[in-house]
Amino acid sequence: QVQLVESGGGLVQAGDSLKLSCVVSGRPFSVKAMAWFRQAPGKEREFVAAISSNGAATTSSTFVKGRFSISRDNAKNTAYLQMNSLKPEDTAVYYCAAESIRGEPATYATYYDYWGQGTQVTVSS
Repeated sequence: QVQLVESGGGLVQAGDSLKLSCVVSGRPFSVKAMAWFRQAPGKEREFVAAISSNGAATTSSTFVKGRFSISRDNAKNTAYLQMNSLKPEDTAVYYCAAESIRGEPATYATYYDYWGQGTQVTVSS
């Protein structure tokens, strides 16, 4: 019923910036907290950042704090991930996630009910 579509990924060089977008459709008003996860080849899915239903609270991975920031525009049914100072180790498929019950920006994947198909981010050395 709820669909999430990510966009904004691509191939960039180390030190560059990129902004990802996640558009909610189907039943966007039912969505509360939203988050970004990533998965690199051969690795487990990893939490990146999350944001509460009203955008007042955020949670970010220790490893990306200071470089990445999450935001949302509920009027546009869209969440964003601004990524700065990208490193080769940031290369991964980035997934948008959402839940419709709690509203808090949790860090674990099972908290989220809806997932996008992902957008590839590749950072060259």
